Amino acid sequence: MSSTKHTHGHQTLTLMGLRFDANLGILDHEKVAPQPIQVDAELNLGEQPLLPQDDDIFHVLDYGKVRLIIIDECTAEHVNLLESLIGKLVQRLLQLPGVLGVRVKIAKLEIFDDCEVAIRMEAGEW
Repeated sequence: MSSTKHTHGHQTLTLMGLRFDANLGILDHEKVAPQPIQVDAELNLGEQPLLPQDDDIFHVLDYGKVRLIIIDECTAEHVNLLESLIGKLVQRLLQLPGVLGVRVKIAKLEIFDDCEVAIRMEAGEW
């Protein structure tokens, strides 16, 4: 029985539970003050070597930069609809080099006392 040497695997970069304030919503109080949101993001990087070509951040997708892009896109301007915001964010993340697909969930944490409201969108290859 021969052993197969595995050199590649499917890689997904995941940022979960990223919380910050964003200017979002159509209600009067939402238009005058930012509110807390939570963003979960998964980026499909497709087939990758089990070990990168070297141990250098410049040869992989920097998750610190991905985090900053998410915050920047969600805080750039006031957006009325969660649906508009998530669409803009998904488009921006799909433009990153090597990203084949994106799954994003944005939750408004304080819109109701008894539940969290969220939208989830998936685009690209999975």
